Amino acid sequence: MSNDSTAQPVIDIPLIERMLAANPRDGGAWSTLGVLLRRAGKLSAAAACHARGVSFTPGHAGIWSNLGNALVDLGRYDEGIAAHRQSCELAAGTVTSWFNLAIALRKVGFFAEALEALDRGLALEPDNASLQWERSLAALQMGDYDQGFAFYEARRGIPAYRNRLPSGPAWDGGPLNGRRILLSTEQGFGDALLVARYVSLVKAMGGTVLFECHPELRTVLSGLPVDEVVTAGADYPAYDVYASLMSLPRLLGTRYDTIPAPTPITIPTAAREKAARLLGPRDGALRVGIVWSGRVTFADNARRATTLDRFLPFLEVPNTRFYSLQKGPPEAQLAELGTSALIPALGPQFDDFADTAAVIEQLDLVIMTDSSVAHLAGSLGKPIWNLVQHVPYWIYGYEGDRTPWYPSMRLFRQGRDENWDAVFETVKRALMEQAVSKTHG
Repeated sequence: MSNDSTAQPVIDIPLIERMLAANPRDGGAWSTLGVLLRRAGKLSAAAACHARGVSFTPGHAGIWSNLGNALVDLGRYDEGIAAHRQSCELAAGTVTSWFNLAIALRKVGFFAEALEALDRGLALEPDNASLQWERSLAALQMGDYDQGFAFYEARRGIPAYRNRLPSGPAWDGGPLNGRRILLSTEQGFGDALLVARYVSLVKAMGGTVLFECHPELRTVLSGLPVDEVVTAGADYPAYDVYASLMSLPRLLGTRYDTIPAPTPITIPTAAREKAARLLGPRDGALRVGIVWSGRVTFADNARRATTLDRFLPFLEVPNTRFYSLQKGPPEAQLAELGTSALIPALGPQFDDFADTAAVIEQLDLVIMTDSSVAHLAGSLGKPIWNLVQHVPYWIYGYEGDRTPWYPSMRLFRQGRDENWDAVFETVKRALMEQAVSKTHG
């Protein structure tokens, strides 16, 4: 389901601009231009176009909804929610209006209200997979795992997810009695690390386990009790039943207070020796690894990530040594800020997650914004301070400084203003306390 109500991908911006030159009071054309500008990342201009649209066509529910989308993207949540509510009032029978309102409410943290909006939409279309999926995310964020995991299966009806799932008989969670079960991966590295903890429970059900694994994770997950590893993206071998890794929490009855311990991580001796060379001899200082961005192609990375310059005040804390675990394009910020001598760049030396894990194992602390490395450090049981956005990934819930998924992880949360300043000030104070403790410990 597109959350732009007048999306018309075959129409380009110059054509709409010509239409508006001929008729500048065409509210629908203004909103269509706004949709195209939003797709191009020009959010302020998009919001202005939609606002112009509703000024000429105030009774059009779709234009109000499009305005709400653009305002929410800009972080103007109160205005965006108000626009979505206006859309719902004008079109009480439009599923898209309720869907867009629910997304806006969830992004602010109004989960109960988001569920109410989704229920209104589901009353109109009970089988709508997008509404069910959004309901899953809101319920999981609230810690309602029974409802959340049940609706999580709705992703099978969403094209972006449907294409990643195998075909054939799906496992129902019961005894396998010698059958061959394929455990397929469908999402990113972090999700694979998160739910690898369930593989041993599946093996205990008495079957032959075929485990689909990203090549980058193969070494660190080599200790899992599987019978065959299938490279992610390769053709599947013969199997009797399958289960997506992300379906295992539901199939194995996970509740908030029954989450299995993280999976053990395998680190080869060669990786440990490499890490020792990269880090050098210990000198009594607090060794801290940092990561400031996840995968840049991830849709929500702009909200969960930040920039290296925010970490620089940490370098002023006495008795600390910092190491960059960052990989990908954001690595360039080390050279741009002139910090290469202050923060050795270890990311380019990592061939796979085993190299990263070996370094983390020899650090005292990891400070980072959320990404797959957080799952790796959490699985290793190393102290990790995860700096998370206002409404983060659902395993972190919505309040508190701990997550039951990773006992060694401490959470530092943004406020509703989504400002990182207060977060980094709090982290610096905590780091100073940690460094003093290290000095006198």
